[in-house]
Amino acid sequence: MKVHEGSLDASGLRIGLVAARFNETVVRRLVDGAVDCLRRHGASEDDIELAWTPGAYELPAVVRRMAGTGRFDALVALGCVIRGRTPHFDYVAGEAALVGRVAAETGVPVTFGVLTTEDSDQAAERSGGKLGNKGWDAAQAAIETARLLADLK
Repeated sequence: MKVHEGSLDASGLRIGLVAARFNETVVRRLVDGAVDCLRRHGASEDDIELAWTPGAYELPAVVRRMAGTGRFDALVALGCVIRGRTPHFDYVAGEAALVGRVAAETGVPVTFGVLTTEDSDQAAERSGGKLGNKGWDAAQAAIETARLLADLK
């Protein structure tokens, strides 16, 4: 049996980060975690690009545009949607999750580092607190998926 799995070597990979500015304090920590992960796994500064969107709702359009350029081996969507007292949370979180369709349509891996939390404490726990940094996790998944897809060519 032949087994395929991606490595965690980011050297030479071109990675795009797409980050939502809304809840920027939390999202900036996700971005920092993602960049730290990429650097520690061998990515060069020149191979990492960051695009800021106004909010999580706008992530899919920018991810789609970046995927269509052909410049990226993987994309990482980062954001934070905190539940409020209205259904607005459901619409924004649902739209942000559509970044996964971009991967299916373009073949460019897109990882989902968008926090969807009940409150700001949960967001803090997942952006560098006691539950780790989901930005790091999403970047690591992007590296591994990009390498796996390259291995399967």
